[in-house]
Amino acid sequence: QVQLVESGGGLVQAGGSLRLSCAASGRTFSSYVMGWFRQAPGKEREFVAAIMWSGSGTYYRDSVKGRFTISRDNAKNTVYLQMNSLKPEDTAVYYCARSLTWPGTAVTAIDYWGQGTQVTVSS
Repeated sequence: QVQLVESGGGLVQAGGSLRLSCAASGRTFSSYVMGWFRQAPGKEREFVAAIMWSGSGTYYRDSVKGRFTISRDNAKNTVYLQMNSLKPEDTAVYYCARSLTWPGTAVTAIDYWGQGTQVTVSS
């Protein structure tokens, strides 16, 4: 059984930064694509970013390119999402996810989800 535990969410003013972390259990962490999704109230869950098993490739939704950076530390079984220049429209619950495909932008590609962490950006 794989467990994904997110941390690092919170309340920040527009233009600010947050770094989310996702700690994963299991010995096969380094073999999988990992990603971040988000879900705002009343909206569907949407893809944010993904990173290849080796960390050599990344993929982002257009609206976060240049502002968000995904990274991973396989020795620590942890994936990160550095979020800079945050906007009110980034407000959502952010979910860590393990993907069966690359880049894994569809929710159907995900086999494990974290519990989510709230990010709120005030204007």
